[in-house]
This record gives sequence, structure tokens and C-alpha cells, in this order.
Amino acid sequence: MATSVETALLRDIIGAAGGHDAALKDLVARHSPADITRVLLDEITSRCPAPVNDAPVLVELAVHTGSTPPESHYLYVAKGGPVRPADRDEAFIAMRVEYELGELVRELFGPARERGAGVRGTTLFPYVAEASGDDTGSESDANSGAEHIGTHFLAAQQGTETVLAGCHSRKPELSELASRYMTPKWGSLHWFTPHYDRHFRDYRNEQVRVLEIGIGGYKHPEWGGGSLRMWKHFFHRGEIYGLDIVDKSHFDAPRITTLQGDQNDPEYLASIAKEYGPFDIVIDDGSHINEHVRTSFQALFPHVRPGGLYVIEDLWTAYWPGFGGNEDPRQDSATSLGLVKSLIDSIQHEERPATSGHRPSYADRNVAGLHVYHNLAFIEKGTNSEGGIPPWIPRDFDTLVAVSSGGAE
Repeated sequence: MATSVETALLRDIIGAAGGHDAALKDLVARHSPADITRVLLDEITSRCPAPVNDAPVLVELAVHTGSTPPESHYLYVAKGGPVRPADRDEAFIAMRVEYELGELVRELFGPARERGAGVRGTTLFPYVAEASGDDTGSESDANSGAEHIGTHFLAAQQGTETVLAGCHSRKPELSELASRYMTPKWGSLHWFTPHYDRHFRDYRNEQVRVLEIGIGGYKHPEWGGGSLRMWKHFFHRGEIYGLDIVDKSHFDAPRITTLQGDQNDPEYLASIAKEYGPFDIVIDDGSHINEHVRTSFQALFPHVRPGGLYVIEDLWTAYWPGFGGNEDPRQDSATSLGLVKSLIDSIQHEERPATSGHRPSYADRNVAGLHVYHNLAFIEKGTNSEGGIPPWIPRDFDTLVAVSSGGAE
């Protein structure tokens, strides 16, 4: 789990990335460029897609801060493993990519920009000239100089593209990320990502806090975590929290925090909401036991901020008795779908007759919208008080027609 100091640094970086240039200058004044760059490198390596180049190469990332000499870092790129930090002599240096620190902060953590040019400098095979005739290059450079250009040209192009994919502001589609991080939300068990993209796209440039119940992998400690990594990449300015009944703390990473607890324990849910919320988005992909789904909603929906979303996945268990469901849709009072159906009445609660004695519930007052798809429901949090049809409007059809006709004349 990230320390409070690391979390504070990340929040400062993300906040400055979306602000005025003065905020970036203030960021560098309050934190050392080395600490900021360390955060940026971790973010880059976490976003890079799987390398495709057969010949291993290094991509040098040179970060400038004001008039001081750039600080160089080396990323090892080769098919068969993730992009990772490396020493200068681990492989042939194929490309030098230069960023001004503030520009790289904006690319990674600022609102997404379509402009793809003019944000960096590049030099192909930066040390070949030195290795060929000067004494300024290292021995490794000399041994892998101009004679390797032919064999490394394609690898240089592929490796550089891999690293830049982790740097630039333009972000991949959600379905691509689901496949990359091997989540079942697209392309296998479910086809959820187009719906998620539709409802989440307006939050993508915001500093959201997302809680997902269920980290995956069932009880195997090393399995799961794909959705957390997917949401981290998709919400590039967000903080991602994952709750599971099994310890999954090995998935903790910058901007990812795992929590261990029972989603059917309302007191525990209230405690994590107090510490880490309010949340912009809550996703229930947990046990799918109907009682647990209902308990989690009642406990956590009050801790979703106005304008946020609560999502329930895998509604199929509403029909499965083994999960506390019922095969008869008419007997759904204790199921997840029974909850979802009741929210339609909540949204319309102001239209109930005054004589009914109905007292508005929290859901009545705060569920502003509902979108239901196959096995998936999105619940919008907002103020649900537009006012019912005025009492002077007749409540029976014949009187309404008569009044309307008279008014028209």
C-alpha cells in the first residue's frame, strides 16, 4: 500500500498536470525533480504495451528541468517481458527521447490531448557517432555501434513506439485495455466495455476515486488484479481501490490500493468509505451473492459523490438459487435485480399519491438515473427532486381530457 507521502506526491503531480503552468513550477519548487521523475517512470512502464521487438534495445529517456543538464534513464524493451528500467550497458541504445519535466507531467497526468507532435525531442542511435570514432562513448556503445544499425533499425522503431505509447496523452480504447490486462469484461465471459466506455468517458480526464469490489482470482493469492490495472490505465488521473475478502496486497502499486474485507459487512464498508472516499465510481464485481450485492449498495451508495455512478455486474445470479437468487422473476424481492427494479420506483417516487403515506428513502432522494444492460446496471447518483406533477392536474383521465379540451377552447 502506498505511503501517505507517496500518495500526497501523486496527488500533487496530478493536480498540477491539470492546472496552469504556474502550478507546474510550484510543483518543482515543492518536490525534487528526481522524486517527480521516479513517479513518472513508474507510470510509463505500467502503461507500456507488451514489446514486439525481437532484438532487445534501450530507449533513453532524458528529462530536462529548467537549465540544469537532463537526467537520463534507460528502459529495456524486448519481446517476452515488460518494459523495465535498466542500466546503460544492458543493451544497444536505439533512441534518445527528450522531455521537459512539466511537459511529461502533462502528457501522463493532464487531460488527454489529441496533439501528438511538438511535445518531445528524439535522436535515433544517439551514440553511434561516438562509438565509431570518438572516445566519449562507453565500451558497450563501441561494441554495438554502426555495425548493428541494420539489425537494430526495426527493433529501434518498435521499441520506441512501445515506450511512447506509455508516454503520450492519447489513451487506448477500453476494450483494448481489457484484453491487455486479461479481464473478463470484454471478449470472453462478458461484453461490458462498450457500456463502460459510454458511461465512464466523461470521467476519464477527472481526478476520480474508483472502488471496485472483487479483485479476482478467487482464493488464489496471485491471480486477478487485471481490472485494477485496466482502470488505472483508463483513468490516468485517478486513484483505484480494490476490495477483496482475500489478501491481494501484492497488487498494490502507485495509484492502486488493495483492501481486505467482507463486502457483506456494512460497518467495514462504512469505515473504508470514510478513509478513502467519497468515491466517484463504485463497481460491484464481488461475490455476486444477492444478499452481498444489496448490503454493499445500501452501505456504499451514500458515499458516492453527487454526479457519480454505482455499477452492479453479473446480474445473472438473481436467477440462481445457489447465489441467493430465485428462478421466478416475480419472486425477486431479495435479489440484485429486485434491487435494480425497485430503483425505478425510487426515481418516480414523487409521483406516488400523497395518500399512500410513502416516506422517501435515501435511494428515492438520490437515485437520478438508471441504465440496465445484459448482466450490468449503472445507477446515477444525484438530486432526485424535480417535483411531481402538480396536484391541480386531474388524476383521472376523463377529467384531464375535459379540462384540456376546455383550456384549448
